[in-house]
Amino acid sequence: MAGEPPLIPDSQSLFDNAPCGLVVTREDGSILSANKTFCTWIGWEKTDLERRRFQDLLTMGGRIFHQTHWAPLIQMQGSVAEVKLDVVHRDKTLISMLLNGVRQQHESGVVYQLALFCTTDRDHYERELLKAKQLAEKLLANKVAADAALSQAQTKLNKAYEKAQRRALFAEQMVAIVSHDLKNPLTAIKMAAEILGRKMPDGKEKLMLNHISNSTDRAHRMITDLLDFALARVGRGISVSRSAIDLHSVVAKSVAELRVAFPDVDLRHQTVGRGNVELDADRIQQIIGNLVANSAAYGDQKKPITVISSLDINRASISVHNFGAAIPESARSKLFEPMTRGSDQDSQNRSVGLGLFIVREIALAHGGDIAVHSTADEGTTFTINFPEISSFSDGKG
Repeated sequence: MAGEPPLIPDSQSLFDNAPCGLVVTREDGSILSANKTFCTWIGWEKTDLERRRFQDLLTMGGRIFHQTHWAPLIQMQGSVAEVKLDVVHRDKTLISMLLNGVRQQHESGVVYQLALFCTTDRDHYERELLKAKQLAEKLLANKVAADAALSQAQTKLNKAYEKAQRRALFAEQMVAIVSHDLKNPLTAIKMAAEILGRKMPDGKEKLMLNHISNSTDRAHRMITDLLDFALARVGRGISVSRSAIDLHSVVAKSVAELRVAFPDVDLRHQTVGRGNVELDADRIQQIIGNLVANSAAYGDQKKPITVISSLDINRASISVHNFGAAIPESARSKLFEPMTRGSDQDSQNRSVGLGLFIVREIALAHGGDIAVHSTADEGTTFTINFPEISSFSDGKG
């Protein structure tokens, strides 16, 4: 429309306010003109620059590069592109720039038209990118080294583990062999003590023979536990041989035998329900023997130990209860691990610490489980649950 300013500025305005530095020089580098953008970037007035050569604005290295590289290049091929150089600001700081230039022949002579772009932000980005790349390469190298060290350590650990496993297996096999072989002489000692006891009248000697027989029974239980422990550790597990049994009769028999082994203990037996179950009778007696021995060792011997055999439609169970100090809460999580005891108190009935481990393994071999409840007021009760019942009739035994 008439009277409105033109949308496109005049050529001088375009030159002065271009978004890049524009410089026109003679062939020797003397500056004929520089736009406002370039002057602002380097801190000089336009009139100051028109009395200087362009190469005088460069660093010493930039001047050498101008003399040996891009000035001859622009002379030969008529142009240069993306030449990176540092221009010295008026305050002596350096400004990184990228230069494109063309050589033009005019009637009055040759001129160089130079366009310059500040690369400060780009340089910063490239430096950060380079740092990130170097960091990534360093991290990758560290990871490769760590992986190699880890692999080497894992190899050594595997070898050490295999060696330890072989040693442990050998030791456990030796325990199993020795435990098995010790049963025969112990049985002979017990039989001899019983034969002599029957022929000998009551007195000090017969009492000593009873002690020998009881100690032999205790040693036999310990050896049986060691043998079962060794078999469990070498991977064979504790074997069970199920058959239909009257649970109450098996428990009653075991309790009767244990009264002889623990003459100072008030050992009681209670029954709930009646019927037959598919369990291993010998292992049931082993369970009761270990739990009663544990109760005798750690319970209050002035109060009774009660064994309860129970049958209902869903399960069979055996519980052994004793009064005395409660098992500490901190000890319960590891109570069924081998070589672990729930108390530090001393007792002549203490074993090698395998009893509860063996009880748990026997329960698991039957598909059952074991639980413990222990308080200072109510005492301690170990309960083994067997889930499968073959035949069952209501009522109490």
